[in-house]
Amino acid sequence: MSIDTETARRVAKLARIKVDDTALPALAQEFSAIMGFIEQLNEVDVDGVEPMTSVTPQRLKRREDVVTDGSQQEAVLKNAPDAREGFFAVPKVVE
Repeated sequence: MSIDTETARRVAKLARIKVDDTALPALAQEFSAIMGFIEQLNEVDVDGVEPMTSVTPQRLKRREDVVTDGSQQEAVLKNAPDAREGFFAVPKVVE
């Protein structure tokens, strides 16, 4: 995929990056190289390949999901700037 200078200018504007007009051709070429690499990655057959969490095979530690420090509603709400009826009170943001 080839990126032209106008597309590079638009991407820079969307990213709020100031790029001089003289640097736009080089930026467009760099974007084109990146898009070419992405197209190469899309050609790789990954059917049957399991997702990895690390480059070395390892199993993540698991623990049982249990509440260990519950029943502290009053202590938690003591830190709130505004608490009502057992809940944090926040200003209305949607009208």
